[in-house]
Amino acid sequence: MNYSVLTDIGRMRSQNQDAVFATEETIGSLPNLFVVADGMGGHKAGEYASSQAIALAKREIASDTGSEPVQIINQGITAANKSIYEEATQDEDKYGMGTTMVVATLLEDHLCVANVGDSRLYVYRDGQLSQITQDHSVVGEMVRKGEMPKEEARSHPKRNLITRAVGAEAEVRVDFFDETLQAGDLVLMCTDGLTSMVEESEIEEVLAGSGQVADKVAKLVDLANDHGGKDNITVIVIEPFSDEV
Repeated sequence: MNYSVLTDIGRMRSQNQDAVFATEETIGSLPNLFVVADGMGGHKAGEYASSQAIALAKREIASDTGSEPVQIINQGITAANKSIYEEATQDEDKYGMGTTMVVATLLEDHLCVANVGDSRLYVYRDGQLSQITQDHSVVGEMVRKGEMPKEEARSHPKRNLITRAVGAEAEVRVDFFDETLQAGDLVLMCTDGLTSMVEESEIEEVLAGSGQVADKVAKLVDLANDHGGKDNITVIVIEPFSDEV
């Protein structure tokens, strides 16, 4: 496995409310773990929510002795949700805080994916980018219902209104996906700071290019900033079957 991670404040924000974690080392019963989170809330509350959600989920996952990845990840996200929600209701400065989360672990040739919110996981295969997660957002639901073309969603004024977030309610509903990977595949995880700024065709072009995954991650972040950098940008690219060091 080979992977690269980068988070960037962008060009319009005063702080980075994204958070990210990646390891190919065993954590609890999971052989590896990749997490992207995009916080929301008042002054510094979004930054706190995303970083705290990852820290809480990691701690729960590390202590879980179960053998089912879906249950382990679900318990990690649930524990993070409970703690953040309770803190938000008790601290006026953190009221309304929450965060998206997309979590993945690679199990040989299977990718187990969990998602809350509108941060995304894609699989890039044979020149084509396929979104595996579903956006929990007003616009995402309109696209799924056929009420809006996907091409219009990126620029819609309500594109940032999410319908699910970790910490937003007492209970959280997590979507899970299982994807079988093939040789040559790349996995892309990102916040909407990338996808709201960069067309999928441009992302495909970068992923198809030469160079290490670190070069591709840097190019994607640069593209988002070149197109305006209106939000924080976080990107993970994983090459699951690489022998690169």
